[in-house]
Amino acid sequence: MRSNVNISAIARTASACGVQKLVLCGNNKLISKIARDGADELEIVVRRTLLPALKKFKDDGYRVVGVEQATNSQNIHSYAFEERTLLVVGNERLGIAPEILAALDDVVEIPVYGLPYSFNAATATSMAIYEYCRQYAVY
Repeated sequence: MRSNVNISAIARTASACGVQKLVLCGNNKLISKIARDGADELEIVVRRTLLPALKKFKDDGYRVVGVEQATNSQNIHSYAFEERTLLVVGNERLGIAPEILAALDDVVEIPVYGLPYSFNAATATSMAIYEYCRQYAVY
């Protein structure tokens, strides 16, 4: 991601939904006024590149799912998340890089009904995390 605002918004949502770990690539930082208390509850891991981290999560039994408009993506409304899921979100402008897309187990897409043709990266991530929680959360 390019935007520390988006990363901070994702951290806040992730924390509110009980996400355990946030893996960031590149030179990103959280903005405390946006992330608020969320940053304190998350384990934040920074990696130079994503592919080795994805391989480790797969080896640890995680299903690696991208949030992207892509060929063969599945509608998020009918997708059944596995309990051990890692969500991958791409760059705000470029999306998920082709080499990362090739390494994913699945890709989910959030339907868009107007313009622009996609949601903001932080918004889409929040929707995907919420949908995962809707399927697994115990109230």
